Amino acid sequence: MNEAIAIEKREAALQEKEDLEAEEQPESQVDWPSIWKPLAIIAGVFLAFFWLPIESSRFTGSVIESLALAKWYAQEHVLLCLVPAFFIAGAISVFVSQAAVMKYLGAGANKIMSYGVASVSGTILAVCSCTVLPLFAGIWKRGAGLGPAIAFLYSGPAINVLAIVLTARILGPEIGLARAVGAVVFSIVIGLIMHQLFRKEEQAKAESALHMPDPEVERPLWQNVIYFAVMVGILVSATWGKPTESAGLWHAIYSIKWLMTGFFAIIFGVLLVKWFHVKAFKVVAAAAAVLVLAVIFPHEPLIAFSAGIIALVVLTTTTRGETESWFLSSWDFAKQIMPLLFAGVLVAGLLLGRPGSEGLIPSQWISGLVGGNSLWANLFASAVGAFMYFATLTEVPILQGLLGAGMGKGPALALLLAGPALSLPNMLVIRSVMGTKKTVAFVCLVVVMATISGMIFGHFFA
Repeated sequence: MNEAIAIEKREAALQEKEDLEAEEQPESQVDWPSIWKPLAIIAGVFLAFFWLPIESSRFTGSVIESLALAKWYAQEHVLLCLVPAFFIAGAISVFVSQAAVMKYLGAGANKIMSYGVASVSGTILAVCSCTVLPLFAGIWKRGAGLGPAIAFLYSGPAINVLAIVLTARILGPEIGLARAVGAVVFSIVIGLIMHQLFRKEEQAKAESALHMPDPEVERPLWQNVIYFAVMVGILVSATWGKPTESAGLWHAIYSIKWLMTGFFAIIFGVLLVKWFHVKAFKVVAAAAAVLVLAVIFPHEPLIAFSAGIIALVVLTTTTRGETESWFLSSWDFAKQIMPLLFAGVLVAGLLLGRPGSEGLIPSQWISGLVGGNSLWANLFASAVGAFMYFATLTEVPILQGLLGAGMGKGPALALLLAGPALSLPNMLVIRSVMGTKKTVAFVCLVVVMATISGMIFGHFFA
């Protein structure tokens, strides 16, 4: 008994000593919850460079393809597509009242009208998955409902009239028709599902919008309609792609694309003077400089177009008032979107390469996995299409080659429905605009619906 008591006393004494030592020790200054993320990034970057396979010809070739894709993207898309889109998005943010957006595209708007307008927007815009992003961000910022905004985001690049016609001519009328119908239906269905998934947030958004004051606007609706129509005209005409055939309506439009761009630019200059109070002599001087460059460099239209962009920046920043707000809003969109787009383009080029050139993932792997009409083949085609970057119209010749290599018609349609509307750069920007949850839901819906559509189409047209 005495021994047991002694043992208990010793244990109590030891425990008391430990408690005192613990009390004397200062609290740890290491905050692991805030440290582990940057530490993991640093460690990951270190290990990536430590094991960098520079001796591999495939890796070095993929790096070159990644840079080549970024170079091509900078040459073909930034000036002609993105910069005009940034100015349009900035104009939406500044000149379009929130009440107007809420009336036609808000969560409480007439569903037939809002989804109808959003689902056919691609027939007018004819833009790629990245060019539509500033426009999507613009209407989202002004209070557009999630469903109509998503329908617009999908339909903008997916419902391209020229691309659908080209698909029908090269890949077959049944695929062309299925692509057109599927794109319209997709945009509406995905928008409706997204609205239901996040209906609580949409209801709160609609209720809060009722209590927000409507910003003052200096022009009536009809003036804004003309103004935006002219800017869209510049965007569409400048980005009009070269068709495969050297005759017909599409080629005729392509042959005069720069004349059309100049025509819309002249109207745009008049609007700047009449409605935005830009000094006439400034607009005339800018127009003269652009015209001179167009005459000196007739085979390099990007030089004159770039001068026009620089002139627009100067005109908007040297005219006080709403034009300055317009430029600043456009600049905000550019800062948010451009770095993510180029990061995504570099990664996409590294992994998948360019059309006709391979990245880290061998093209034979892809072509070998999309044969037949199995669930896996359609799912794989949808996923590859969702992550790979397709410039406008480039998906058709790519699929032509894949079909020749044994790709099934079902997976071909799945890729057509997922590819033009999504890409890795596209996903990164969407996440920055509306958050991770909504982006993941949107991407998953596109992939799943493209997969199902491909399986159904392949069952009947195998």
